[in-house]
Amino acid sequence: MKFAITLVLLLQTPALPPFDSGRAWEHLRQMVAIGPRPAGSPALEATRRYIKAQLAAQGVAVAEQAWDDETPLGKTHMVNLIATIPGARKDRIVISGHYDTKIFHEFRFVGASDGGSSAAFLLEMARVLKGRKNPLTMELLFLDGEEAVIEWQDNDHTYGSRHYVEAGKRDGSLSTIKANILVDMIGDRDLRIKRDGYSTPWLTDIIWNAARRGKLDTYFVPETTRVEDDHMPFLEAGVPSVDIIDLDRYAEQNAWHTAKDNLDAVSARSLQAVGDVVVAALPQIEAHVSK
Repeated sequence: MKFAITLVLLLQTPALPPFDSGRAWEHLRQMVAIGPRPAGSPALEATRRYIKAQLAAQGVAVAEQAWDDETPLGKTHMVNLIATIPGARKDRIVISGHYDTKIFHEFRFVGASDGGSSAAFLLEMARVLKGRKNPLTMELLFLDGEEAVIEWQDNDHTYGSRHYVEAGKRDGSLSTIKANILVDMIGDRDLRIKRDGYSTPWLTDIIWNAARRGKLDTYFVPETTRVEDDHMPFLEAGVPSVDIIDLDRYAEQNAWHTAKDNLDAVSARSLQAVGDVVVAALPQIEAHVSK
């Protein structure tokens, strides 16, 4: 019976419009042009204005979740952006990513892949999802403060996701999130995304199976890694989550957290691969959480 219900849901779920990496690339280019965008900076405020303007142009409602957080450099003003596309049900699937960049004083860090690619991806996914009748409410979550202000230790990281999860616990809204798909560092020209060992297995399986069916398994490889990222607070709160991230390969190329993380190091082709896989996987994810 469960199989029959799942099959019916798959057949009834409308197809998504295609992901357009050209549009995503233009978003990426515009945000990189703003320059370094650490939490609390005027440049990140300019990035927020850009994101909100793009969402408004697509007719997607966006809300700010603002707070002041304690960091090793003192209180810092941070803002998560929550874009909502209503569905047939109030239960939500969240697609998340951070839009800040890490602070570096010794070089100019524009974070093309690390911060830029995820924000650009979310903006294009907003257009894709807006053009579809979604069985569940879809939320595009732009997270502030993923990067460590000094070093990734203690609580100096994932400020935005931790704040978002705690707020969801307090008001009870976290229980309506049925899956969280996190994207981070997905722009690498030589993209090789490994399965994250912390991520929820069934959600990871659906995405990697979609990549195999779409002959995109050269981008979504079978090797396993373990990455602490913005999905960790969700997992700790019991929300099924997956991290789609190419940290290992980017670090091997000396592009992670270096001046090399610029437009020359990233590719629209990589954004297209991730977009195609997420779009292909979404109906199976919706069917799974609707059982």
